[in-house]
Amino acid sequence: MKPRFRNFVQLTKPTILLLVVLTGAAALVMEGSLLADPIRFGAVLFGLTLTGGAANALNQYFERDLDAVMERTKRKRPLPLGNLSPKAALGFACSLGAAAVLLFAVLFNVFSAVLALGTILYYAFFYTLYLKPRIYQNIVIGGAAGSMAPVIAWGAATGSLNLTPWILFLIIFFWTPPHFWALALCIKKDYEKAKIPMLPVVKGDRETARQILVYTLWMVAFSLALLFVRAGLVYLLLALILNGVFLYKAYRIWRRGAFGEARGLFGYSIVYLLILFLGIMADAVWHKNL
Repeated sequence: MKPRFRNFVQLTKPTILLLVVLTGAAALVMEGSLLADPIRFGAVLFGLTLTGGAANALNQYFERDLDAVMERTKRKRPLPLGNLSPKAALGFACSLGAAAVLLFAVLFNVFSAVLALGTILYYAFFYTLYLKPRIYQNIVIGGAAGSMAPVIAWGAATGSLNLTPWILFLIIFFWTPPHFWALALCIKKDYEKAKIPMLPVVKGDRETARQILVYTLWMVAFSLALLFVRAGLVYLLLALILNGVFLYKAYRIWRRGAFGEARGLFGYSIVYLLILFLGIMADAVWHKNL
């Protein structure tokens, strides 16, 4: 059963889920009402895990033929490898999605359940089946689904939304294109083989580098906008350092045409989001203890 269990876990894209849970946790810490109730705090994060896992598993189910073509995925993902049947993968994905929606509806509120359901459907159907195979700005529009964890978490905790979760949403939203386009520069041939119209394939490396820089500037702007709602000095110092490095890497790729450094930007972008949102939580806790 252990190999089979691992294959189901791989369907959920656990590395991505880690970032989803982290960004949701940051929203909960900033909002603060569930800090005194660790069981409900953990339940929100579990619900986010189920939500993201369902969306990712459906994505792999629908893209199993494409994954079998691309070098990056055909030897790693359970469906191209034949380790799981499509029927089992679909059943698993639907079970996770139903559990996520039920958890938010029963333990929290209908509002957060609707947000979770909308996120799953948006990513699995609108992004995977419509946007990705047709539109070169697919990752920009589709990135909204991957940015929803802070919004869902805040909605679960409060039953409503204000400006703060939307700023967190926008940080992730504008982080997503530089992150994925840096990867796309590295595996451009894979996307060409699979006939997926990613930006480097359709518009070329120079335009991709330019748009990486543009979206990086927007990401920096919204990461600093957090200072106007709840963040403080700890976050400011961390954000300046992290954004400075990100900007330098993006500028270097654009200005110098250093496309060979795209993999470095891709790796750093993961570190950036991880540390930035840990910093958001540290800053919020520090302010609450003053």
